[in-house]
Amino acid sequence: MGWFTAAGAPDDGPSPRVVSVRRTDDGKIAGGGVVLGPETALTCAHVINDALGRPMFDARSPGVDQIRVELHGHGREPERHLVRVSHWVPPRGRDGGPVREGDGAWFGDLAVLRLGGRSGTLPTAPGKAAMAVGQKVEAWHGGGHASTFARLVVASLHDSLAYLDGEATGMAVGPGYSGGPVWCRQEQAVVGLVVAHFMPPQDATGAVLPHSPQHLIRRSWAVPWQRVEAELRPLGALDAATPAPLDTEDPAFLLLAEAIDDILPSPHERGLRARRLARLCGVGHGSDVVPPTAEEFAAFLLTHPRAVAALSGILRRDDPSGADRVLAAGSLSPVPRLLSPQEYTGLRKHLEAMERGVLGRFPEMVRAALPRRAVLPGADTLEALLDQLESLPGDGSSARGEPRVPALLRVMEYAGVLLPAPRRAELRLWADGVAQRLGIAREALAERRSDAQEWSRAVRARSARVRVLVQVTQAEQGRYRLRTWCDEGAGPRQVSADSVTSYSASAAAREVLRVLDSLTPADGEERPPLVEVLVDRANLDLPVDEWEAGGPDEILPGTLGVEFPLVVHCPELLRRNRRFQSHWRSRWSRLESGKTFVVSEPMDRETLYARLVNQLDTVRVSVDVPSGPRDHIVQVCLALGIPVVVWDRVRDTASDVVTCMAEVATPELPDGVRAYRANAKASPPEFPGRPVLAWADADRAVPRLHLTEPQESA
Repeated sequence: MGWFTAAGAPDDGPSPRVVSVRRTDDGKIAGGGVVLGPETALTCAHVINDALGRPMFDARSPGVDQIRVELHGHGREPERHLVRVSHWVPPRGRDGGPVREGDGAWFGDLAVLRLGGRSGTLPTAPGKAAMAVGQKVEAWHGGGHASTFARLVVASLHDSLAYLDGEATGMAVGPGYSGGPVWCRQEQAVVGLVVAHFMPPQDATGAVLPHSPQHLIRRSWAVPWQRVEAELRPLGALDAATPAPLDTEDPAFLLLAEAIDDILPSPHERGLRARRLARLCGVGHGSDVVPPTAEEFAAFLLTHPRAVAALSGILRRDDPSGADRVLAAGSLSPVPRLLSPQEYTGLRKHLEAMERGVLGRFPEMVRAALPRRAVLPGADTLEALLDQLESLPGDGSSARGEPRVPALLRVMEYAGVLLPAPRRAELRLWADGVAQRLGIAREALAERRSDAQEWSRAVRARSARVRVLVQVTQAEQGRYRLRTWCDEGAGPRQVSADSVTSYSASAAAREVLRVLDSLTPADGEERPPLVEVLVDRANLDLPVDEWEAGGPDEILPGTLGVEFPLVVHCPELLRRNRRFQSHWRSRWSRLESGKTFVVSEPMDRETLYARLVNQLDTVRVSVDVPSGPRDHIVQVCLALGIPVVVWDRVRDTASDVVTCMAEVATPELPDGVRAYRANAKASPPEFPGRPVLAWADADRAVPRLHLTEPQESA
């Protein structure tokens, strides 16, 4: 970095940079980790599972759960932090499915943690290098004590894992070492992460057998750094940790160097601003007498992700045009982030004070706050979602070419309306400060604030219903595989990750009813939970609503669609043409006042497309045609972003379902369809239809579905 220098502990190996991960229940060490970048650390996913008291190979993302970690370095007492997972790569078996009991090795198993510490207090990240056979390496216990180092050698290296053999003397790798760095002194770099160790053989009682020369001793295995790179690079998790080499021909670099020359021509003034910038960014600096050159200044702005934001804040009061010029030049590079270090620290404090229910609704807030974006950020964790929001520009209108309100600020305004008044005021003060630094007009932010308040009123009027989401996929003939999530208002949480077991229709109904029985209804909520069945386009007519849990030992038949409002949702079609996702959200916002379009005769794709593509006040389509042309009509409607589509899966003549449902208001259709199904079960001749309701709620999150699992071998 030239004049700007890295701050942190001296380079005496990674032990000062070992991150201790502690269990939330008893505070004991679950494992280790290593500082990955300026704001991140890396450990194993199974260490996080252990810390949270979950099964070791649980594939579910921890979501908004916080993990206790300690950072060692700078010769001080360990710093204690509550952190969240920003990128989650769950453990997976050789076939891409879940890890099974007895598996000696597995894949994936990585978790990136967002530290969010104060600038300058975090240890610097150690270097990283590829692992190679024959390297002499060291590992440390997750407690971070220097005395716990174990000397190892890389005995065998495969594509996704490496076997390490330990010396016969000194410490042996054991419990608490998982997730910690594998350090090579010759390379002066981390070359992998410890994953697991092989314990001495035991007898049937669990007692260790007497030692034999034939026993395997002191062997452990690790994930090589090259595999870590392959897993995390596509997720963007390494972008800030290992930025691309600076290109001095990059237009952003040239414009920033020119701007620094023009804005800070005086060496004295440039030195003052540079030293202040270094302090704000938590880095060291060179001579107090000789300032950095304009090129050194520009290089730092394009290597530290928050330096451009920090410099614009320094310049804003005395030289607003200079601040605007720096921001405009920085926007040409993917490196600079929206927030300065101090603004980012402030945001993290606000997030730490938010209730789980508010944090879980961030995907809903994003959809509401960014209605004009055709492609919304999608992430498995809150931290990754915030990362994506920081990189998005504003998408609202702007008068006289003024800066628009960025996506992150818009979303935080929507979060603010869900908070108690004192915390809302504090969050708004934070947003006001960011907007002022960016040169955003107060009127523009006030408009976004008004939008958020209007959304809040609509949300309160339409209280979030408890729902169970069930992904149903075909297995062999007459059998199905399930994945299940519950959503009590804080977003989907997976309760069944088993995608291998297949069920008959009756057994599948029993499994869904078991999940429904486990739900605790909200206070004052009398409506039954909504069952949302996630299917692909080939299974839209799958009669899940007719599945019964009845059996010889059952007192009641337990028909899913009779006891609960059951709807189908096809994310495959909704996401097939992303340009219509904004249409879908716009239509959903008009759910109570929008129009219904009835298709009562066969219609070709082009005619239907032309009729509906720009009719954004059409929120509901009722399809009353025979089964042949009906399928493509339904699919075209769903692909165009029509949120509500009703049809009869069995009738080929004029449908009784369409006639009856025409009397039901659109927001009440799930309960109306449920009532029809109950009547049909009691009196089939009077209610001959078999209604299907496709229901795509734009205000509620749908989990990311993995329709195919990646396969991998060692």
